[in-house]
Amino acid sequence: MADTMNVLPSICAYPDDKCENLQIEVVLPGVEKKDISFKISESGFYVKATKEGVNYKGSYSIDCSVMPEKTVATYSNGILKVTVPYQQPLEKLVDVKIE
Repeated sequence: MADTMNVLPSICAYPDDKCENLQIEVVLPGVEKKDISFKISESGFYVKATKEGVNYKGSYSIDCSVMPEKTVATYSNGILKVTVPYQQPLEKLVDVKIE
């Protein structure tokens, strides 16, 4: 029986240019789309993916509430891209002067 390595996937999460949606990118090299599970709630998400010898899995919190029922995800070239709208867009951002 081959050993399986558990790996935390590389994640990048950021607001879109209009601060209306949270963009999440998950790097899953060599994984087929059918072997990916992504679950999301208002305050966090969980990703699990497998390929021979590797289990990618991790859970992450989201600081600003999102609308999970409106989530859209695509997978291409080893990158899972997820877009989910914020419940309250980041409308009143204050520009902070950095000294």
